[in-house]
Amino acid sequence: GGESTTIARLLHKFDLDNPLRERARSGFPIWGTCAGAILLSDDVREFDREPLGVLPMTVERNAYGSQINSFETDLSIPTLGLEPFHAIFIRAPRITNVRNGINVLASHNGNPVVVTRGSLLATTFHPELTNDTRLHRYFVSECVGFPIDDTETSPVSIRRNY
Repeated sequence: GGESTTIARLLHKFDLDNPLRERARSGFPIWGTCAGAILLSDDVREFDREPLGVLPMTVERNAYGSQINSFETDLSIPTLGLEPFHAIFIRAPRITNVRNGINVLASHNGNPVVVTRGSLLATTFHPELTNDTRLHRYFVSECVGFPIDDTETSPVSIRRNY
Protein backbone atom coordinates (compact mmCIF):
# COMPACT_ATOMS: atom_id res chain seq x y z
CA GLY A 1 0.00 0.00 0.00
CA GLY A 2 0.86 3.66 -0.08
CA GLU A 3 1.90 6.00 2.71
CA SER A 4 -1.57 6.41 4.23
CA THR A 5 -2.10 2.63 4.28
CA THR A 6 1.29 2.04 5.88
CA ILE A 7 0.83 4.77 8.48
CA ALA A 8 -2.69 3.52 9.33
CA ARG A 9 -1.39 -0.06 9.74
CA LEU A 10 1.45 1.09 12.00
CA LEU A 11 -0.88 3.27 14.11
CA HIS A 12 -3.12 0.24 14.66
CA LYS A 13 -0.30 -2.27 15.16
CA PHE A 14 1.33 -0.19 17.89
CA ASP A 15 -2.00 0.86 19.46
CA LEU A 16 -1.45 4.53 18.65
CA ASP A 17 -4.66 5.16 16.70
CA ASN A 18 -7.04 5.53 19.66
CA PRO A 19 -4.65 7.63 21.80
CA LEU A 20 -3.97 9.91 18.83
CA ARG A 21 -7.70 10.15 18.09
CA GLU A 22 -8.39 11.05 21.74
CA ARG A 23 -5.60 13.66 21.80
CA ALA A 24 -6.95 15.27 18.62
CA ARG A 25 -10.47 15.39 20.04
CA SER A 26 -9.19 16.96 23.27
CA GLY A 27 -7.59 19.87 21.42
CA PHE A 28 -4.04 18.61 20.89
CA PRO A 29 -2.67 20.42 17.80
CA ILE A 30 -2.10 18.13 14.82
CA TRP A 31 -1.17 18.99 11.24
CA GLY A 32 -1.78 16.30 8.65
CA THR A 33 0.10 16.79 5.39
CA CYS A 34 -0.91 14.72 2.34
CA ALA A 35 -1.19 11.19 3.81
CA GLY A 36 -1.77 12.84 7.18
CA ALA A 37 -4.80 14.69 5.76
CA ILE A 38 -6.18 11.33 4.65
CA LEU A 39 -5.71 9.86 8.12
CA LEU A 40 -7.33 12.82 9.89
CA SER A 41 -10.50 12.62 7.78
CA ASP A 42 -13.62 10.68 8.70
CA ASP A 43 -14.45 9.43 5.18
CA VAL A 44 -11.82 8.08 2.76
CA ARG A 45 -12.80 6.62 -0.59
CA GLU A 46 -11.33 3.18 -1.36
CA PHE A 47 -9.42 2.79 1.90
CA ASP A 48 -9.34 -0.55 3.69
CA ARG A 49 -8.35 1.02 7.01
CA GLU A 50 -10.24 3.13 9.51
CA PRO A 51 -8.94 6.71 9.46
CA LEU A 52 -8.69 8.68 12.68
CA GLY A 53 -11.97 10.39 11.84
CA VAL A 54 -11.29 13.70 13.59
CA LEU A 55 -11.94 16.01 10.62
CA PRO A 56 -15.42 15.79 9.07
CA MET A 57 -14.41 15.63 5.43
CA THR A 58 -14.36 13.20 2.53
CA VAL A 59 -11.01 12.49 0.90
CA GLU A 60 -10.11 10.69 -2.30
CA ARG A 61 -6.64 9.13 -2.29
CA ASN A 62 -4.21 9.64 -5.22
CA ALA A 63 -6.89 11.79 -6.80
CA TYR A 64 -4.67 13.49 -9.36
CA GLY A 65 -3.11 10.28 -10.65
CA SER A 66 0.19 8.49 -10.24
CA GLN A 67 3.62 9.89 -9.39
CA ILE A 68 4.09 11.22 -12.92
CA ASN A 69 0.98 13.39 -12.46
CA SER A 70 2.44 15.18 -9.46
CA PHE A 71 2.53 18.95 -9.97
CA GLU A 72 3.35 22.35 -8.52
CA THR A 73 1.15 25.44 -8.52
CA ASP A 74 0.78 28.79 -6.77
CA LEU A 75 -2.15 29.08 -4.38
CA SER A 76 -3.95 32.07 -2.98
CA ILE A 77 -4.16 31.66 0.80
CA PRO A 78 -5.57 35.01 2.00
CA THR A 79 -4.95 34.15 5.66
CA LEU A 80 -1.21 34.11 4.87
CA GLY A 81 -1.17 37.41 2.98
CA LEU A 82 -1.24 38.53 -0.64
CA GLU A 83 1.84 36.63 -1.85
CA PRO A 84 0.90 33.28 -3.46
CA PHE A 85 2.00 30.10 -1.72
CA HIS A 86 3.93 27.68 -3.96
CA ALA A 87 2.34 24.25 -3.41
CA ILE A 88 3.86 20.89 -4.31
CA PHE A 89 1.31 18.10 -4.87
CA ILE A 90 2.84 14.60 -4.87
CA ARG A 91 0.33 11.78 -5.53
CA ALA A 92 -1.97 14.09 -3.65
CA PRO A 93 -5.35 13.37 -2.14
CA ARG A 94 -8.37 15.51 -2.99
CA ILE A 95 -10.80 16.77 -0.36
CA THR A 96 -14.18 16.40 -2.05
CA ASN A 97 -16.51 17.38 0.78
CA VAL A 98 -16.20 19.26 4.08
CA ARG A 99 -18.77 19.36 6.88
CA ASN A 100 -19.45 20.56 10.43
CA GLY A 101 -17.25 23.57 11.02
CA ILE A 102 -14.36 22.89 8.67
CA ASN A 103 -12.72 26.18 7.69
CA VAL A 104 -11.34 26.14 4.13
CA LEU A 105 -8.27 28.39 3.86
CA ALA A 106 -7.41 27.56 0.24
CA SER A 107 -8.76 25.63 -2.73
CA HIS A 108 -7.39 24.37 -6.03
CA ASN A 109 -9.76 23.82 -8.95
CA GLY A 110 -12.72 24.06 -6.58
CA ASN A 111 -11.45 21.52 -4.05
CA PRO A 112 -10.18 22.44 -0.58
CA VAL A 113 -6.42 21.97 -0.15
CA VAL A 114 -5.89 23.71 3.23
CA VAL A 115 -8.48 23.17 5.97
CA THR A 116 -8.68 23.76 9.70
CA ARG A 117 -10.98 22.93 12.55
CA GLY A 118 -9.94 24.07 16.00
CA SER A 119 -6.40 22.90 16.65
CA LEU A 120 -6.32 20.65 13.57
CA LEU A 121 -4.83 21.60 10.20
CA ALA A 122 -4.76 19.51 7.01
CA THR A 123 -2.99 20.21 3.73
CA THR A 124 -3.16 18.01 0.64
CA PHE A 125 0.21 19.23 -0.61
CA HIS A 126 3.72 19.37 0.90
CA PRO A 127 4.55 22.83 2.33
CA GLU A 128 7.61 21.37 4.05
CA LEU A 129 9.28 21.01 0.64
CA THR A 130 9.44 24.77 0.12
CA ASN A 131 11.32 27.55 1.87
CA ASP A 132 8.03 29.32 2.64
CA THR A 133 7.35 29.01 6.37
CA ARG A 134 4.04 30.89 6.45
CA LEU A 135 1.88 27.77 6.89
CA HIS A 136 4.19 26.47 9.61
CA ARG A 137 3.97 29.83 11.36
CA TYR A 138 0.17 29.80 10.96
CA PHE A 139 0.00 26.35 12.57
CA VAL A 140 2.13 27.37 15.53
CA SER A 141 0.27 30.64 16.01
CA GLU A 142 -3.34 29.61 15.32
CA CYS A 143 -3.54 25.86 16.05
CA VAL A 144 -0.94 25.52 18.79
CA GLY A 145 -1.83 28.95 20.18
CA PHE A 146 1.71 30.20 20.52
CA PRO A 147 1.93 33.76 19.17
CA ILE A 148 4.82 34.36 16.82
CA ASP A 149 6.60 37.69 16.64
CA ASP A 150 7.41 38.25 12.96
CA THR A 151 10.45 40.31 13.95
CA GLU A 152 11.95 37.40 15.89
CA THR A 153 15.00 36.00 14.10
CA SER A 154 15.94 33.19 16.44
CA PRO A 155 14.18 29.80 16.43
CA VAL A 156 11.20 29.53 18.75
CA SER A 157 11.17 26.68 21.23
CA ILE A 158 7.66 25.52 22.02
CA ARG A 159 6.89 23.44 25.04
CA ARG A 160 3.28 22.84 26.05
CA ASN A 161 1.58 20.37 28.35
CA TYR A 162 -1.38 18.68 26.64
